[in-house]
Amino acid sequence: MYLENLVFDALDPQRVGRFWEAAVGGERLTDEHAGFETRLAIPDGPTLDLCFQRVPEPPSAEPRIHLDLYGGQRQENEVERLIGLGARRFDIGQGEVPWVVLADPEGNPCCMMGERAAYEDTGPIAGIPLDSADPDRDATFWSWLTGWTPSTQAPRSLRHSSRRGPVLELCDELSPKGSVKNRMHLDVRLDPGEDPDDIAVAIAKRGGREVTAQPNGLPWRTYADPSGNEFCVLPASP
Repeated sequence: MYLENLVFDALDPQRVGRFWEAAVGGERLTDEHAGFETRLAIPDGPTLDLCFQRVPEPPSAEPRIHLDLYGGQRQENEVERLIGLGARRFDIGQGEVPWVVLADPEGNPCCMMGERAAYEDTGPIAGIPLDSADPDRDATFWSWLTGWTPSTQAPRSLRHSSRRGPVLELCDELSPKGSVKNRMHLDVRLDPGEDPDDIAVAIAKRGGREVTAQPNGLPWRTYADPSGNEFCVLPASP
């Protein structure tokens, strides 16, 4: 298995998708009424697709997953660039911190990070922080799920084997996951020869659970990690 997609729920996928495409320098894949997709290819590293799917519900819960963007020495310039694309500064009670909190055109928070050794060679997306009830346990779970391995520069964080691309960070949750679906989730794709039913059993043994099997006849299956965060398992590509 490997991590393939970062998926956003959106009232207006085109508006939010075009913002993020410009923010990270993505390559357009699809632009349809139901959704928008753009691809971020990290040189000599992973390829991640940012997918925006249309939903009727506005955001209704504090996000448990978001994106950290890399500004480095150009942090403030990048903040202003994103504001020009449709972002706004966002106060979530962060106080005095070395990063800048922004919200995208639909209010999804993101952070613009400055220089940090852990973000070397990440590209435009520095990190993917994910709330966890037990970061050590969930780091092991997500390492098995994605094939990413522990970072030597940040605790309870994972990186692609190339050591390029974003850092997946397991963070202590402020409160347990409720019943509301996360506004953003991750998709992993099976490698050829991997059996979906075997993977379902392996996920359950590691503390995850299946939420829905092949919803609406679609080929993927939806799960929750041990902390309740949703993710999808996609079939192997032909």
